[in-house]
Amino acid sequence: METPAEPRARRLFGGSARALGDLTANPFRADRDRIVGSPFFARLGGVTQVISPVGSGLLVHNRLTHSLKVAQVARAVAERLTADERWRDLLDKLGGLDPDVVEAAALAHDLGHPPFGHLGERVLDRLARQRLGLPDGFEGNAQSYRIVTSTEIRGAATTGLDLTAAVRAAMLKYPWTRLDHPDPHPRTMDPPPRGATPPPDDPESGSSKFGAYRTELDDLRQAREPFAGRIPDWQQTVEASVMDTADDIAYAIHDVEDFYRVGVLQQGSVSAELMAWQRESGQLRAITDAALATAARRPGAAIERLRRQLHRKDAWIADDDAFAAAVEHVREELVDGLLAMPFDGSIEAEQYVARFSARWSTRFVEAITVTEQPSVRSGHVLLGCAQWHEVQVLKFVHHRFVLARPDLALHQRGQARLLGTLVEALWEWLLDPAEESRLPRRLHDLVELAEAELHPRTPDRVARARGRAIVDFVAQLTDGQAVAMLDALSGRSGALWTDAFVL
Repeated sequence: METPAEPRARRLFGGSARALGDLTANPFRADRDRIVGSPFFARLGGVTQVISPVGSGLLVHNRLTHSLKVAQVARAVAERLTADERWRDLLDKLGGLDPDVVEAAALAHDLGHPPFGHLGERVLDRLARQRLGLPDGFEGNAQSYRIVTSTEIRGAATTGLDLTAAVRAAMLKYPWTRLDHPDPHPRTMDPPPRGATPPPDDPESGSSKFGAYRTELDDLRQAREPFAGRIPDWQQTVEASVMDTADDIAYAIHDVEDFYRVGVLQQGSVSAELMAWQRESGQLRAITDAALATAARRPGAAIERLRRQLHRKDAWIADDDAFAAAVEHVREELVDGLLAMPFDGSIEAEQYVARFSARWSTRFVEAITVTEQPSVRSGHVLLGCAQWHEVQVLKFVHHRFVLARPDLALHQRGQARLLGTLVEALWEWLLDPAEESRLPRRLHDLVELAEAELHPRTPDRVARARGRAIVDFVAQLTDGQAVAMLDALSGRSGALWTDAFVL
């Protein structure tokens, strides 16, 4: 007869090599320690979040500091929800919520992000599918899952980090593969879950966001098995939902901090956009979509397009009154608050930034609730309506006044070209039989791993294994290592040794 502890044990360990009998230790804290001790976690300190620290000349967020802050927010959310008696029975019914699980998952969620931030992710996906013939392409979340389950080496066996099922399931923001799991695939739903739709420029390529490659599908199934019957196959676990919400919060707040420090966010331009929409919202709402597109440079037009986009994509929560209130609140806090005092590096300026971040973090964490029947576009854990709209407006400021800048585009086009050239150079190196014995050991090992994962009758098995190994190898470099390796391969570097080979 099964004891009450045994179902929990299966959820805790879920196929991990740890003994099921060891229920006195905290396996989730062990997971956290393994993640933090991994070299792939350390490398995140050299991976761009949005703005390269080298280019900015200032201390801005990288993937490591972003991950630490997501973990901080995620733990605060989990502790608040588990202490609230209103949610206790519902959380248990949905599979449980443990602060250590969400903290560990938050620390691991970006392990697979490649050099140069989201730009690197898009470039590697295109190269993987179009140049290297990999149907799964590349996706940062799937790469993170691959690292903790397959490519991180512990001892003599290639077993990943040997994490518990709960933590692995909590990493799965998008618990499906690109093309065919689960069946029916989430991209066929109407409406589809967030991230499940194909990219607009390639509708046949499968979901633009997904949590695991086909090679890790068995592991995904095993990690999710304890939640079968509690949540749909395509839905996040509660712990994944907490981590995802914390990621959104950190992204919205801390990236704005960086752009303020660097001097990219200017009070005048942000104020003009927000206040023009507030003055002319009635007129702007009356304009057709086509006319609005031609008025792209008109102040207020961009944020009106955001309002319409929210209604198209997220009708389950989009609300015009909440949107208007969010614009006003962001204007007060950001335009009349943070941006009113230019950042000069002083202690006073840093304290001002810290207070801004703390106010917003507290506001968002305290507004989070749990629902048993979420929208398809949401998880079980979600922000209140007012705060959800505020996150969208803050992210709009980031996209409109930073990502759309021509100078950033110029920088990123150079990074995209660098990654393309590096992939080509590594492909040529792998095809040179005279150089087989002198390949970087990590690259050699990744080729062997990829070959072992593929069925012997897989079409173009050797070529696909080499392609996956190159993608794995490049994704594990820091920004600086990618630049140094290409310099060495192109003969531009005068240094004999480079840290690009250390992984």
